[in-house]
Amino acid sequence: MTTHFAHAYEKGIDSLPRKTSIVASLVRDRYVADAVVILENTPRRAAKAVLKAVQSANANLLNNTGVSIDPKTIRIARIFVTSGTRMRRYVPASRGRALPYEKISSNIFVEVAGEEKVKKAEKPAEEKVEKAAAKKSKKTEKEKK
Repeated sequence: MTTHFAHAYEKGIDSLPRKTSIVASLVRDRYVADAVVILENTPRRAAKAVLKAVQSANANLLNNTGVSIDPKTIRIARIFVTSGTRMRRYVPASRGRALPYEKISSNIFVEVAGEEKVKKAEKPAEEKVEKAAAKKSKKTEKEKK
């Protein structure tokens, strides 16, 4: 069984990287099915963005690898959050002033890993021949009676 990897990268999430990384740490090193349930029930705003990234990486693994992957074995191999672009803005203040502030965004990287499905092994030719011989012998015994 070989392990296959796929990843997804969500950019420009309107949430601070520190807050988003708290949500990402909830699902680190878990199976994707468990991570989806956790993220759907997490009351933080960043959970929706992390869920989208996890589902995207899962879909990439299932659809883009070219081999059949067992969905039960898909787990989150790596997940991390980095800071995205910062938009500089101003907020009005008293006496006609303008105070600067930054709108900070996040980037989410998710890598998932899954095992290839095991194909059922075909029965060796010897067993097939033995079964055919057994059927023939049964038929001849019935005919003799």
